[in-house]
Amino acid sequence: MRRFRFSALIVMFGILVPAAGCQAQVQIEHADEQIAGAVLPAPEELRDSVMVYGYDVEGNLVTLREGANDLICLADKPGDETFHAACYHVSLEPYMARGRELRAEGVERQESFRIRHEEADAGTLKMPSAPAAVYNLSAPLTEFDPATASVGLYALYIPHATTATTGLPERPSGPGAPWIMRPGTPSAHIMIAPPRN
Repeated sequence: MRRFRFSALIVMFGILVPAAGCQAQVQIEHADEQIAGAVLPAPEELRDSVMVYGYDVEGNLVTLREGANDLICLADKPGDETFHAACYHVSLEPYMARGRELRAEGVERQESFRIRHEEADAGTLKMPSAPAAVYNLSAPLTEFDPATASVGLYALYIPHATTATTGLPERPSGPGAPWIMRPGTPSAHIMIAPPRN
C-alpha cells in the first residue's frame, strides 16, 4: 500500500512524464492504483467485483474496470489536495451521471440539484425505486493512508423521504447520529457520519 501512496502523489501533483517509451506503463500502473483507492469506501466483501470509473492522463472519466455486482466506485480525481473516493448503488447511476454531465457544462452545485430534481419529477431522470447506498471516503492528501482509511460518510437515498416518513431529523442529534438531507426531494437521503477518532 506504500506504493499506492507514492503513485497517488505523483498523479495528484502532475509529475507524470509522457515519454514515448514509458507512457503506456505509467498509464497501466495509474489505473491499477486508482482502482485500489476507488474501492476503499466499498464494503470489503464487495470490493473485488465493483465497477470502477477513473481518469486517464488527460483527465477524462473512463471505465477502469467492469463490475459483477451492484456497486459503482468513482476514483479520486487528480489535481487537488484532497483524496476522495465514493461508491454507490447502480440504481443511482442516472442521477450521478447527470450530475457529472452538468458539472462538465459549468453548472453550479445547487443549480445541478434543481435541474435534476425537475427532471426526476418530470420522469426524464430515473431515480432509485428502493433505498440506495452511497459510501464516501475523504481525507487531505497529506494525511491519507490507505492502510488505515475508513468510510467517513454513509448515505442512503430514498427519493421524497421526509422527517414524517422516516422519523429522522434534518440535523444530526449527536455524533454519529443519522439525519435526513434534502427531505421531500427526489434526492432525499439519510446521512450517517461516523465519529472521527
